[in-house]
Amino acid sequence: MVMTASRFNCIQPGLSQPEMADRYQAFVEMARYGEANGITMVTLEEHHGADNGWSPSPLIMAGLVFGATKTTTVSISALLVTLHDPLRIAEDIAVLDNASGGRLSVIAGIGYRPSEYAAHRKDWAGRGALMDEVIDTLLKAWTGEPFEYHGTTVRVTPRPFTQPHPPLLLGGTSKVAARRAARFGLPMFAAANMPELETYYYEQCAEHGTQGFFMMPGAETVMLHVAEDPDRAWAELGSYFLEEASVYRSWQTADISSAVHSHATTPEELRAEGIYQVLSPEQVVARVKEQGDFAFVNLHPLVGGMPIDEGWKSLQLYVDQVLPNV
Repeated sequence: MVMTASRFNCIQPGLSQPEMADRYQAFVEMARYGEANGITMVTLEEHHGADNGWSPSPLIMAGLVFGATKTTTVSISALLVTLHDPLRIAEDIAVLDNASGGRLSVIAGIGYRPSEYAAHRKDWAGRGALMDEVIDTLLKAWTGEPFEYHGTTVRVTPRPFTQPHPPLLLGGTSKVAARRAARFGLPMFAAANMPELETYYYEQCAEHGTQGFFMMPGAETVMLHVAEDPDRAWAELGSYFLEEASVYRSWQTADISSAVHSHATTPEELRAEGIYQVLSPEQVVARVKEQGDFAFVNLHPLVGGMPIDEGWKSLQLYVDQVLPNV
């Protein structure tokens, strides 16, 4: 059986209104429609200060999804925990975990944009120590017991529904991140396919006497749009795919690894790379059947700020012509 996720970051080039409001409302309706038709997961993410409004509030977005659905799970990939007050996000995640009945998972990210740290008055040079403090605080907070925090005794309530705490993975692509995850006894999610880092992570778990698991994207990561005529869709919508890919690339540095880091400068180059793909329903069915029991489809119905009705067409084609045939 195929597992399907829908990714949303609500990009709106130009930040125009009322289009931005329409986009956020459409994302909620798409999550509701997805659940009613076999799409089981929503993935969200966090960035700040983007000229296209790229997803600054994933915890609020998760709450909107939970309010509109009954079974859909939400994965935040990633929540930039070092930019937030740890007691605040401990409370927010605990409330979301209770309200959703345990449907939230969070990949904790340290971030890679100094501008985001500056905007939130956080110390970029001290981000490693800050990450340690935030993770330690979250794990203590979710026990529901009092603990010492910056010279005072605090307690976070309510306790999460999920025990001992909601699913929390540490994100990263460095050995430092792997050591941190192992030291805290937490699973790790790498942003790229890195088998060597997986080996190192398990070595560190053995050294620290902890147990965890390692997750990473497959060798091929695909953001999928479904269209009756892929050539026409690329001609009409390729600029939206390139908008997202180009903005994301502009944030990357040489030491950052990501499965969705594109080097394309034109829609044609982007299509050739294969990170963003437009397939017909028949092509998607064939791919899912080829993948077998572990088939996974990552839809991106509002990619790059594309027209909302085009996103709906993609979703409905997937629901009407792909899922009944797999």
